[in-house]
Amino acid sequence: MTDSATTDETDATTTDETDATTTDETDSATTDRTDSSTAGETDSSTTDETLAELFATIEDRRENLPEDSYTASLFTHEKGENAVLEKLGEETTELILAAKDGDTAELRHESADIVYHLLVLLAMEGMTLDDLRAELRDRF
Repeated sequence: MTDSATTDETDATTTDETDATTTDETDSATTDRTDSSTAGETDSSTTDETLAELFATIEDRRENLPEDSYTASLFTHEKGENAVLEKLGEETTELILAAKDGDTAELRHESADIVYHLLVLLAMEGMTLDDLRAELRDRF
């Protein structure tokens, strides 16, 4: 995946060392914190905690704008919100192809990329995880 409109990236989330919560790290952190579940499963509190930590990191990057942060670069990109929308489109296409090919590892990776970029978009729009939770609760 290459995106010349943003910083040089090796994956869809970040190459920056300061973004403590990338999608790859989120996958690892979720797995590491799931000692009571079987491999690949997490309980809802662990998932919610992971999403909350990721969203807090995204909001911190938005507020502090570290120079070497991919996340911060999305908030200051010359294309504005369109940069994140383009990434969501790209990641969605990659997710669809991974699903079509039956590549579960890639499907997991692309799903994490989509969640990450969706959370960035929510932060750009001034929304919170509580807004998303409320919408999901209203639907079920």
